[in-house]
Amino acid sequence: MVLRMESLSPPINADSWLRSPPITSFKPGSVYVFEFWATWCMPCIAAMSHLVQLQEKYKDCGSQVVGVAARERARTADDARTKLTAWLTKNLPHLNDPIAFDYTGEMNKLWLDPSFPYESPTSFAVDRDGYIASMGHAMQLDDAFPKVLDGNWRASDGI
Repeated sequence: MVLRMESLSPPINADSWLRSPPITSFKPGSVYVFEFWATWCMPCIAAMSHLVQLQEKYKDCGSQVVGVAARERARTADDARTKLTAWLTKNLPHLNDPIAFDYTGEMNKLWLDPSFPYESPTSFAVDRDGYIASMGHAMQLDDAFPKVLDGNWRASDGI
């Protein structure tokens, strides 16, 4: 399966969650941004900071930003989770957005792999009906995200 704009979004399948209860399905009528990132990836860090600002700006509009830590490097899942938690505490202490921790790579298999050529950092905006409204770098969401929230975004507008 190839994942592209206007595709039905894949399921949410993470090992565990930080900073929030698990999100296991899409809440009808909500808009989501899934940002795939890693603590060792410098462009990812800039993207996460940008998404924190985006969430703050649109927090009352029925949207949810979700960070997906799907490429953390460590010997074990516990080591990776500990490293991720420490990094978040130090670098983004006020981040209230949920972080999906996916050491097994299941989210990558469901989202990133079928969306080739995208790699981390990549953002997926999911519209109120559960379809991919945009995909690409987080910095490209500034124009698209308000339109996705308003229901005025079409894939042909593309990013």
